Amino acid sequence: MNEKFYNSMSESEQLATVKQDGYAIQYIENQNEAVQLAAVNKNGWAIRHIKNPSENVQIAIVQKYSFDIQCIKNPSEAVQLAAVNKNGKAIRFIENPSEVVQLAAVNKNSCAIYCIKNPTISVQMMAKLLS
Repeated sequence: MNEKFYNSMSESEQLATVKQDGYAIQYIENQNEAVQLAAVNKNGWAIRHIKNPSENVQIAIVQKYSFDIQCIKNPSEAVQLAAVNKNGKAIRFIENPSEVVQLAAVNKNSCAIYCIKNPTISVQMMAKLLS
């Protein structure tokens, strides 16, 4: 099937298609949030083929597959927190995490301290207390 075919589909047809094969999202030009969510629920790696995923889609994917935060460009702090709350070590894929995100990561897993470049003193103390 070609891209023109996918873009001529109704939303319900697009939903049915990505529910069968999450990667089909790469051929859909006008990807609404419902189609995006269905694609990542079918296959987490489909996030790589989503143009401008909404914050809800980003949060949904990292709550399921925390390390997929590495596939999201400039994730918001809410998305970062969702990832580290699932798995503290997901912080290794976050560039310049805020202290709030660092604290959440070590609170989830004190060993996440080893994944943080230049952790703040507060974060170091929290990790020490939790270990």
